[in-house]
Amino acid sequence: MSKEKIKILLVEDDPNLSLVLQDYLEMLGYEIVSCANGEEGLNAFKKDKYYLCIFDVMMPKKDGFSLAEDIRKTDQQIPIIFLTAKSFKEDRIKGFQVGGDDYMTKPFSTEELNYRIKAILKRCAINKNEGASEDETIFSFGIFTFDSQNMKLLSPGKEQHLTHKESSLLKTLCKHRNQLLTREIALKTVWGDDDYFIGRSMDVFITKLRKYLKEDPRVTINNVHGTGFKFVVEK
Repeated sequence: MSKEKIKILLVEDDPNLSLVLQDYLEMLGYEIVSCANGEEGLNAFKKDKYYLCIFDVMMPKKDGFSLAEDIRKTDQQIPIIFLTAKSFKEDRIKGFQVGGDDYMTKPFSTEELNYRIKAILKRCAINKNEGASEDETIFSFGIFTFDSQNMKLLSPGKEQHLTHKESSLLKTLCKHRNQLLTREIALKTVWGDDDYFIGRSMDVFITKLRKYLKEDPRVTINNVHGTGFKFVVEK
């Protein structure tokens, strides 16, 4: 994945911050499309293809969370980083619930943003099996077949489309079938961080996966108190 081909959608209503971020990221070799509000951002997203999105949360016309929700209706995979002046845990949790991949509180260093972008793009490359042809992508358990590459959970007569995070988390559980998966490993594998607030968001995704798997009582995701989870598949 060459930087010359990495196009990033930046939606930030503060013109000064937007200009600083655009100049810095372009200096690093990224191609930046900058928008001043959520409506402009959504229109720009529909017209082109991007590797990653960076959204301010508080914006006129359409806020960053609403913009992310609209984008997730048509694209479950593209990574989204939220920028916000708020540090409340409820806002961070909501950011992950609407499909965000990372969350940065202003003020932040441009160098940290660069490293987070690199980490997210690296994880996405792994998830897309770029240079990892031996990586398993099809998992069978109980009545289910899970296609992690296309983010689909199949069962007799039913096809459940998963979000990027749901798919990554289920894939991690599958790779630890009938074994203990610690919260730290799950968080670092899927989110790249074991932050407490991200952990709260992961619990929401675990609940969603349990709902998808309830058709087969032989397939369960059990809590291991204070430690993590165990993806149990009974024979």
